[in-house]
Amino acid sequence: MNTTGIKQGFKKFFKAAAETFFPEKFTCDICGIEIFEGRLCKDCLKTVTFNDKAVCPVCGRKTVRPEICLECKADLPKFKKAVSPIVYEDGGVALVLKFKNGNGYLKEHFASLMASKLKDFPSSFDCIVYVPMTKKAVNRRGYNQAKLLAESLSEKIGVPWLKDAVIKTADTPEQKTLTKKERIANLEGCFKVAKREEIKGKSVLIVDDVLTTGATCEAMAKRLLSAGAKKIYLATVASVEYKQFKKSKKALTAKKKLMRRRKSERAKRR
Repeated sequence: MNTTGIKQGFKKFFKAAAETFFPEKFTCDICGIEIFEGRLCKDCLKTVTFNDKAVCPVCGRKTVRPEICLECKADLPKFKKAVSPIVYEDGGVALVLKFKNGNGYLKEHFASLMASKLKDFPSSFDCIVYVPMTKKAVNRRGYNQAKLLAESLSEKIGVPWLKDAVIKTADTPEQKTLTKKERIANLEGCFKVAKREEIKGKSVLIVDDVLTTGATCEAMAKRLLSAGAKKIYLATVASVEYKQFKKSKKALTAKKKLMRRRKSERAKRR
């Protein structure tokens, strides 16, 4: 019997458990240097952009002006509204990556930030669900970070969270290099609503760590609405900035789609 391997396995397990469920140390959450107040050292705090200025009122991403972004105009999401307290760039990326990779204690801080963003939310919701992972993926990471967020957020805002309301039936290939359309195709059929009776007729808040293209949340929202959910909302720790004037292929495609829609609406009014 390989006792050394077993000991290392137990050591790794208990370290992950401690980092996940026990309070943080008096060190910066990003660089790890000793601090005596706050969560971040002065240098690292400068690298984190809080999403407290102009945002798209639908997807909640940082924008140049407080108006619906071009992507949401061209292809309105299935969720009614989304919020995120941090912009996914620089220090924000570092924080989320730490959270996803062994530093689960950050759930409390992130949940507090999300709760603050939801304080002035124009609508209420009946329950919270989280973006699921397969059992294999959970075993590999040690925990589902979205589940930790849902549990902590539930306690802070007084809305019940549903464990395993949605399950992921299969692992999907890495999505970092894929477009939104490719991501949606990649996620097709991988989510299943396991608690339909608890979802039916309810306004549901989906919780996740990051909003990038929105494909994952769109796939989940589609399943939840098909299961009878009344409305879908979304809260994430961070979201990517909407680059309105960046002439990317995706932005140009969205603009063309919007122009075609407006042309069609004008034709109908004639």
